[in-house]
Amino acid sequence: MKHPLTTCVKVLLPALLLSACGASSVVISGSFPTPNIGTLPVTLAVVYDDSLQDFTYTEYSETGQEEYHIQSGQSHIELFNAILPAMFEQVIPVDAIEQAAEAGVDAVFVPNIEEFQLALPAKTRLDVYEVWIKYNMRLLTAEGDYLADWVLTSYGKTPTETFRGTESAINDAAIVALRDLASTFALSFTQVPEISDWLANR
Repeated sequence: MKHPLTTCVKVLLPALLLSACGASSVVISGSFPTPNIGTLPVTLAVVYDDSLQDFTYTEYSETGQEEYHIQSGQSHIELFNAILPAMFEQVIPVDAIEQAAEAGVDAVFVPNIEEFQLALPAKTRLDVYEVWIKYNMRLLTAEGDYLADWVLTSYGKTPTETFRGTESAINDAAIVALRDLASTFALSFTQVPEISDWLANR
């Protein structure tokens, strides 16, 4: 006859193994080129609030288990730190919108991530990893009043055969999406109607 303790161990061991297997963490990291674009005669304050700095997306399995924690906040800050100084005469990071007036800036830029989506080959049955990111961009006066509020989306994908593993694939697809954002943002900034009017009337 089997000892009750032996049976108990056999039942508990798989459960313990399952609980020990947590979600994989992916910290997005890459390089971002400086855009070759004319510099606007604007002194810009930029606010990276906590929601952007700490942004993390969680991907769940079909059974509801957490599969991946994707931390991309710092990569977005690195992206804007690369492109904003090429677009504006002077860029001054501030911790809060209220500090902008004291810094003597012309406007305040506040980027935010509204939505992050990840498509994995195991779920889509496609041979690519895909990332979509939706942003809300805000431009305010130095006093915090509204100037413009617009939405941008970016997309990145990478074929599976170019990767060593899933985490690397996710990272590379996200970096492609971020570079797509950099290009779209730099080229479309002055085409936002409210911004175009503001620049013309300065």
